[in-house]
Amino acid sequence: MQIGLYFGSFNPIHTGHLIIANHIRQAAGLNQVWFVVSPQNPFKQSTALLNEFHRLALVQLAIDDEPGLKASDIEFRLPKPSYTADTLAYLQEKYPQHEFSVIMGSDSFQNLQKWKNPDYILKHHKIYVYRRPGIDIAPQPENNNVIILDAPLLQISATHIRESIKNGKSIRYLVPDKVKEEIERNGYYRNTN
Repeated sequence: MQIGLYFGSFNPIHTGHLIIANHIRQAAGLNQVWFVVSPQNPFKQSTALLNEFHRLALVQLAIDDEPGLKASDIEFRLPKPSYTADTLAYLQEKYPQHEFSVIMGSDSFQNLQKWKNPDYILKHHKIYVYRRPGIDIAPQPENNNVIILDAPLLQISATHIRESIKNGKSIRYLVPDKVKEEIERNGYYRNTN
């Protein structure tokens, strides 16, 4: 199977994530997109993160009726912080029958050289880069593994959603209804940054 890996904190998952994942899955001809919930991103503070199991549960709620999308807790079992190169090597060893690619925004792609083993990632895996507003990426003629795609983008951020919750504002339509209900039921993000 052709599987696209969409890495992120998903703190929380929102409609923009779902639109991008589904669009790239179809545009790239992928069988599935796995939302790889990162317990700890080496570039982000972990203090503002909701517990990884709660974030995973929110992803599962968001995609429970979509067979082309899957929630993955693979990084929960790997050393922290999570490095994409290590996760890719682990998945390739565990699932040699699958071909894994990476889905990322042009903002992340700009920083790829700061990642652990970026040359390994670029050499062994396709990278589907979707353009983010204000951050354009030139075609990469020297690397056939980098595929630049346009995707419908919404100006939604997890930071905005957390701030809205903290300030008592509605997050309806920003996240799937099931995710909204779970966040409200458990009081997630009421007292966080």
